[in-house]
Amino acid sequence: MAGHSKWSTIKRKKGALDQKRGKIFSTISKEITVSSRLGGKDIDSNPRLRQAVKKAKSLNMPNSNIDKAIKKGVGELDNVIIEEVSYEGYGPFGVAILIEAITDNKNRTVADIRHALSKFGGSLGQAGSVSWNFERNGIILIDKNEISESKIFEFSIENDCIEFFEDEDCYRLHFNSNDLYNKLDVLEKLSIKVDSSFLAYVPKDEIGLSEDENQKVEKLLEFLDDLEDVQNVFSNQSLGKN
Repeated sequence: MAGHSKWSTIKRKKGALDQKRGKIFSTISKEITVSSRLGGKDIDSNPRLRQAVKKAKSLNMPNSNIDKAIKKGVGELDNVIIEEVSYEGYGPFGVAILIEAITDNKNRTVADIRHALSKFGGSLGQAGSVSWNFERNGIILIDKNEISESKIFEFSIENDCIEFFEDEDCYRLHFNSNDLYNKLDVLEKLSIKVDSSFLAYVPKDEIGLSEDENQKVEKLLEFLDDLEDVQNVFSNQSLGKN
């Protein structure tokens, strides 16, 4: 992929969230709640929940928080309904933006997102307004020190990897979004440590921006990232005018 790396943006987000423990615990708790609501509380039979709990434990989230999030998802606690929602819109310079959120109040969430987009010169769009330009991938990042390029490339071929990339400090494997959790299980059985994994919307076509324009868009993305209900933000900007 040319231009601005979405994966460096995700790493930036991860680093920022590490400094905001309350936010990251809230984000993971919501993911655990939704995962258990959709697939049940049995970790062995719910791969999405299994990965969410694994991530929570890697960040030293207390077991009591994890158990509470699971119980909330399967209706064993309160009657609060947590939902997954997504929004589409435009940032400055015509950049397409997809936003994923998990919320117990959709009216609050959409109002916050609309305000953020407007604040930075963007606008909220209708469903389908930008999603046509993105495809859903399951992405796995593996540190280069963990495995040789030849071995991980062989793994990618044998496991129907859509695309294989060698980034600066890691290997990046793209899979069909429905296969992500199965591939993580395979890697775990092979004792190959995964640096991080996530579902992402990958742009089919990117829009080239100048460095100054890109910085303005990044400020919007960071602002959206920091909203209470927002889980992930994806865009199609890249550095370098066409």
